[in-house]
Amino acid sequence: MIPSRRSVLLGAAAVSAAIVTPEKSFAAAALRAVETGAPDWSLATADIETDVAPRALTLVRGRAPDGLKGVLYRNGPAKFRRPGGSAAHWFDGDGLIRRFGIEDGRATLAARFADTPKRRQETRLEAMVMPGFGTLPDPRAQIGSADDASAANTSILPVGDAVWALWEAGSPMALDAATLETRGFVTLRPDLKAMPFLAHPRIEPDGRVWNLGLGGAQAVVWRLAADGALEDAQVIPLPRASYIHDFTATARHLVIVLQPWVHARDVMPFSAGFDWRPETGTQVLVIDKDDLSRRRVHELPAFGFFHVGDAWEETDGTIRFDVCAYKDMDFAARGAQQILNGVPLGGEPAELAMAVLPPSGPGRLERTGVAAEFPRGDARRAGQARRFTLHTIGDTPNRPLASGTGVTDWVSGRTHAFDFGADHVADEMVYVPKAGASDEAEAWLVGSTINLKTRATELHVLDLARIEDGPVATWTADVALPATFHGTWVGG
Repeated sequence: MIPSRRSVLLGAAAVSAAIVTPEKSFAAAALRAVETGAPDWSLATADIETDVAPRALTLVRGRAPDGLKGVLYRNGPAKFRRPGGSAAHWFDGDGLIRRFGIEDGRATLAARFADTPKRRQETRLEAMVMPGFGTLPDPRAQIGSADDASAANTSILPVGDAVWALWEAGSPMALDAATLETRGFVTLRPDLKAMPFLAHPRIEPDGRVWNLGLGGAQAVVWRLAADGALEDAQVIPLPRASYIHDFTATARHLVIVLQPWVHARDVMPFSAGFDWRPETGTQVLVIDKDDLSRRRVHELPAFGFFHVGDAWEETDGTIRFDVCAYKDMDFAARGAQQILNGVPLGGEPAELAMAVLPPSGPGRLERTGVAAEFPRGDARRAGQARRFTLHTIGDTPNRPLASGTGVTDWVSGRTHAFDFGADHVADEMVYVPKAGASDEAEAWLVGSTINLKTRATELHVLDLARIEDGPVATWTADVALPATFHGTWVGG
């Protein structure tokens, strides 16, 4: 007799009845979805056991726009649980790099795990043993450098014929852009081997790359040529040892937001070493790109954040940038653990806001009232004034994962959006200029969702100017891949 999905879940949920384990919580959440007919949140953090061989996607709505050709790369964790021990935090799963191709009206999908030392060691031990953002190390873990613990699971940076899978605490990992075969860690200079390289580099319109590597109250400032060659690396002091996942830049300045989630102790897991200290407010460090010793600090009200958008500078020297601001960082410390267990933890979602920094004195935060995350815009306008911010929507106190995508127009002050519905978990979308277009409003939005009802990954294309009409094209896969963090588009 072939067991039903319900019977399998019942058996899993009955194991270790006296102990609350990640596996038990995950199975129980999936069981609740079966019994109640509610969306199966467990799909967002389900385990993928093997690579996904290249395959065609099935067009289920509309048709691909003429001239749309390229590849959407996305990265995110996709293996969390092993018999001998599991990850305890959403941020600590093994990175699975997805490659969605669109050409001649057709779409394809392939996905491969980054072949990290972490994954190889844990496969051999059949246990998740490496320390992470919210996971304690196991005594069996063999760690010689930060790269040994890298999950390579956060974002993607295209470099020549490769893509770099980025983490936060160690080196980029290069993969072949066409096959996704792992090439190995990138050492930008021998004496800087395994130094931290954040998952959110800032890329100038000419391709030059700026990035940070964090270590307490100091940072490495990386400057790379468009081909990935190292141009410069300098260590700078920071006013405080804040948690920094993202930073931004204008044409002339680096802009580093220092939130009041501050490193207070050296303990494991990493997140346990931070304290929320709202009384200290949020600071913004502005640094001259041409002379990193030239700096100024602005004060803002306390807020937490993961992501900021591109910044720009007005003629009078005022700097503006968008940020998705949280009341605190409880989601990082606690909420992402619950999501890993298939539990949609309630909490206040991030709010889209515009930070305004005059040439001197304190800044201000102009809030929109729009619940949003993952802000991004037209890469051609990085560091320059722009009109639009693309972001996710749909997070609520009862739903911590997005269900749709939105575009906020800073000129009109309005937000237009499309919600895929409660049966979808929406990844961030990317901005793709229409063929031959120069106007910022002439763009496609390309991204993926998990259809919880059909248990399948879907790929969508929307028109920025008509986002409320929904996708102009949707393809579906024959597999459901878990939620991703970040991605990028490479035009064909």
